[in-house]
Amino acid sequence: MSDARAMSATRGSPFQGLRLETVVIAVVCAIVLAAGWYLLAQRQQTLRSSPAGLDGLQIWLASNGVGARNFSGGWLMDQTSVGLLIVPIYDTALNEDRKAPTTKDELLFQQDEYDLTTSVISAKAQKVPTLLVLPKWRSGMRLTGLAHPILNVETKRLKATVSKLTPDGSFTPVFARTPFTRFPYRSSEGKDLNAEIYAAQMFRSYLCTPLLGTEDAMILAECPLVTASDKKGETVLVLSDPDLLNNHGLRLGDNATIALDILRSRAGKKNIVIDYSQSDWLRDPSAEPRRERSWDDLRRFFGPPFLTLWIGAALVLGLFLWRSALRYGPIRSDTATPGAGKNLAVRARARLMRLSGQDGALTGEYAAARLSATADALFGRANAHHYASEDGFLKFADRRHPEEAARLRNVLSRIRTAPARLPATDAIQLIDELEQVLEQITNDA
Repeated sequence: MSDARAMSATRGSPFQGLRLETVVIAVVCAIVLAAGWYLLAQRQQTLRSSPAGLDGLQIWLASNGVGARNFSGGWLMDQTSVGLLIVPIYDTALNEDRKAPTTKDELLFQQDEYDLTTSVISAKAQKVPTLLVLPKWRSGMRLTGLAHPILNVETKRLKATVSKLTPDGSFTPVFARTPFTRFPYRSSEGKDLNAEIYAAQMFRSYLCTPLLGTEDAMILAECPLVTASDKKGETVLVLSDPDLLNNHGLRLGDNATIALDILRSRAGKKNIVIDYSQSDWLRDPSAEPRRERSWDDLRRFFGPPFLTLWIGAALVLGLFLWRSALRYGPIRSDTATPGAGKNLAVRARARLMRLSGQDGALTGEYAAARLSATADALFGRANAHHYASEDGFLKFADRRHPEEAARLRNVLSRIRTAPARLPATDAIQLIDELEQVLEQITNDA
């Protein structure tokens, strides 16, 4: 029999071990996912606040009364509230997985910060007016804070990126021959301003209309957009040099004022969203399918005549909780004192005897307990055990209280000979007589 039990326990242990392993694996996976999400969020936050990021642009626009915010994804966004979507492209190899650097040199000279796809960018640009900010700097510029031409992205990778976003085959990058290049601009208020760009990255195109710069050397232009349905007429704003808007270049020349004027005029009274997300979170509320059910359908179950049922159920639940709290509430202080266990046992036995109708037996137990308690009160705990029994107490009564001894012996004899299932009225009468005799003995002593 013991061998069978051992075999049963041995067979059961792998199942229990498997459950423990499952829990451990689930916890490890949750920790890994949380850590990955945290590292990705921290990395993106570092990029946004770096010289190559656009956090300064969001602060600048908001401080000048323009609704602007950063967006990293995670929830649906109403596209009807977006006046202009700014999409910074930190990827020179769209639709390809970024290769993680293995050495410090590879990290400094890497050209992609995170992966983006052409389909997602095109889908966003077809829904709302979009400004694409082309890549210019490698990671070394962000990490070292030094803007040196050696840290520019490769020209062929820049052309490949543009070719996937716009059907303009004439796109040709143009680079400035002087350290700083000025681009004249007339604001909407008629004020002449000058944008100043370090190591300017411009482009030439026959299909794009320049907004800042010339046809042979523009940095901001309106260009056609590649769409999945080959729809013509779709356009997108292309900024070849991010230094016009990023934290590094926004403080040069009149860049901040020019950026504010251009973006405000393009967005109108709607919001400007700087979108760092890698998925399309834009949704049109009017195009969303209407649900067949609404909250009104559920609300009907809480009105008449169901309301009466809910009220009745609430009352029953309240009564249940109230009774449960009284029965299974916190431990009372009097039950936590020394000897509480014995008292509880006595009470439990008395309750069982009372419920089973054995009032006669209960009366006998009560008489013995009262004699013991009276002896304890008269002689103290040290000597009470000599008089706690029925014979010892009667001998004491014969010597000191002969008048009450006869009554006590009579009551105790009647209690001892009473049947177990004694009527409650007779049991109460015997207990009253016993209490009167004991009270008389106690008072006389």
